[in-house]
Formats: sequence, C-alpha cells, structure tokens
Amino acid sequence: MMQTNDPALKSFIPVAPESHFPIQNLPFGIFSNAANPAPRVGVAIGDQIVDLAVLAEAGLLSAGADVFRQAALNPFIALGRASWRSTRAAVSELLREDNPQLRDNQALRAKALVAQEQATMHLPLEIPGYTDFYSSKEHATNVGSMFRDPANALLPNWLHIPIGYNGRASSVVVSGTPLQRPMGQLKLPDADAPIFGACRKLDFELETGFIIGQPNALGEPIDIADAEQHIFGMVLLNDWSARDLQQWEYVPLGPFNSKSFATSISPWVVTMDALEPFRVASPAQQPEPLPYLRQSGKNGYDIALEVSLKPGAAAAAQTICRTNFKAMYWTMVQQLAHHTVSGCNTRIGDLMGSGTISGSTPESFGSLLELTWNGKNPLALADGSQRSFIQDGDEVGMTGWCQGDGYRVGFGTVSGKILPARA
Repeated sequence: MMQTNDPALKSFIPVAPESHFPIQNLPFGIFSNAANPAPRVGVAIGDQIVDLAVLAEAGLLSAGADVFRQAALNPFIALGRASWRSTRAAVSELLREDNPQLRDNQALRAKALVAQEQATMHLPLEIPGYTDFYSSKEHATNVGSMFRDPANALLPNWLHIPIGYNGRASSVVVSGTPLQRPMGQLKLPDADAPIFGACRKLDFELETGFIIGQPNALGEPIDIADAEQHIFGMVLLNDWSARDLQQWEYVPLGPFNSKSFATSISPWVVTMDALEPFRVASPAQQPEPLPYLRQSGKNGYDIALEVSLKPGAAAAAQTICRTNFKAMYWTMVQQLAHHTVSGCNTRIGDLMGSGTISGSTPESFGSLLELTWNGKNPLALADGSQRSFIQDGDEVGMTGWCQGDGYRVGFGTVSGKILPARA
C-alpha cells in the first residue's frame, strides 16, 4: 500500500497543481454549510471538503460518527495518534482515483462532499492555552538592532533558550474574522506621560503554530526525543501586534495588551505526516544547547511563506513579504521540550506560536516593523499609497505551502481586516 504522502497518489477529485489540498495533504478542519449548519469535522481535498461524519455513518471509518459531529477537533485528537493516522489513511484510500467505493457511489458522494466555496470555516479547536515563542534569529537580531545596540542585538539568553511568553487563548480567532484596532496606553516620543487612545502602529507577525495532540501531566516534562509525538499538526498564525502599546508596556514583564487583543489562525490543521517529506536540517546552533535541548535528525520544515496587504480601496492584494520557515533557529521540538522542562503541563488543543518568521533579506522580513524599519522606510504600494503600519480598512493575508514534485502541501490562508477602533 502506498504511503499517504506518496507523490504518486492521485485523487478522483480533480486537484490543480497549485492547489494547497492534494491527496497528499488531507488537513483537518471544522466547517458548516447551508444544508447542514451544524459545525463538524471535515478534510480538504482540492476545492472540496469531505464530511467525515457522513463517511463514519456509512461505516467507512473506524472512529464513530459522533466524534466527527463536534464543533472542535479536540475529541478526535483525544483518540490518539493511531486514530489520527488510521482516519487519514482511510480517507486517502477512499479518495484514490482507482478506488470505486466513493468515486462511483453517487448518492454517498452527494452527501459526503461539500464545495469549499459553499462552506463556512470555523475555529478548528478549543484552545485551552496559547504560547508565543521568539525563535527567528533574523527577527530577534532586527528588533535588537532597531531598539538596542546593533553590535549586541541579541540578549545574552537568546542563544541558550527558546524565548516565549504565555499569550491569551480566548482571543484566538479563525481566518476571516474582522478585528477592531486596539485601544490602550501609548507614550509618544517627546511626552513625559502616556495617553490613552487607539493604536497608531498596528502590525502583523508572520508565524506558524503547532497544536498539542498528546498532553503531558503536571510535573512530567516532555523529553526532546519524544516531543514530536505530542504534536498533532500545524497552522498559519498572525500574531497581530500593537507596537506602540508594546513599547510602553513590555518592560519589565513583556507584552500584554499589545498582543492579547487578537491572534488569527488558518482553519485547516496540516498533519505532521503530510509534512514529513519536507523535513530539512535546521540552522546550526552555536553555542551548543544544554543537553535537554539537543536534537537529532532533521527538525526543520521547508515551508514557503508569503504575506499580502490589500488597502481598503484597492482592487487586489499585493505581496509584501516572501520567506521560509526552514530558517527558524529554534525548532518545534526544542520549543516544546523547553516549555515543559519546568514541569508545565500541556493540554489537547494548546497552541504554540513560532514567533515572527523573518529571513536574511529585506523582502523576507515577517513584520511591518522590520519591512519599514519602524516606519522610517514606508512601503510603496501598487495603488500609489504608502504603509508604515496597518491602516483601518487594510486586509492582511498570509499563505504557506511545501512544494512537491508537481503538487503542493499547503495551509490555505489566514487573513483579517482591520476595522476602526471603538469610539
């Protein structure tokens, strides 16, 4: 039997080469449609969604239909890795071009397949906790150069531990959710005291996130050799940032209101099995990390990433950043091992953000803070306007994919439009 990520696999459902959802991907998400408004579990294939509850009701999946009639993936994830893999393998087998079981059953196909354009996507998970890391050396160097000393851009701890902070899970939203400009305290450069008002330096942060699939108990750290087994899959993530609020509040305890107002994620969770063919070696780490953070094998992933910006009055979006996840200095397994080394427990559905993903060239910087160097070098857009930071009415979109031989394993998009601050 072919592996589910075998490049030779073909589906009876047509899939364009540039589609993010070939049979090698099969990501999981939560959707609804007009014919059935109840949110439930689906798998993306081409421009269609496979309703897993329908397949389970037909006796074609080992898991019961009830687990797929849920408004979050958590109950399915809780079944464990063997069930994740058997479900994905069963769906892959049913979608093969040479398997007539679903292909030739018109009644079942009519019930099981829903066009993506006719579906509403929902937040795919109940997210008990959210942690955001700071794991791009290029991003950390840029920020350190901008606000501290370029000769000592990285703080002494940065090369020794994956820096992170606990974010706000309650404000994680699914792609397409409009967001209001945050209010808060900001201190103008020449002022002696802060003022209260709308954020003036609203920014995006290009990130990915990984989802905890197997929790650990309080007091029981996850060994780095086992960390990968605890990860269900990955999403795209935009950790919106109010830079002026952040600059005033982040000393001494780090970001608070400047980050907690919203984090957007893509609706489809791409499994680690789908990403397996795209493993790469992560950057060399000097000095060598402490033993609990030392990793073996290839723990990076070759994921091309892009950011687009569409001004409110513009006819089309414009790509303003191109970079790649493979440049990340600290890997997901290192992040998870460090997160739990203190004995911190994790829960199914916990979200772990990568931190802003920036490359080594100006066009690969993963935030407007870097792309415009804190507003000193505004971006010129195709409609004649300029941007130092995000304006009301702007829509920011992010996309990412792994390029195979004639196919892509992608994440779709994560987008959000900025509305004016509340009066």
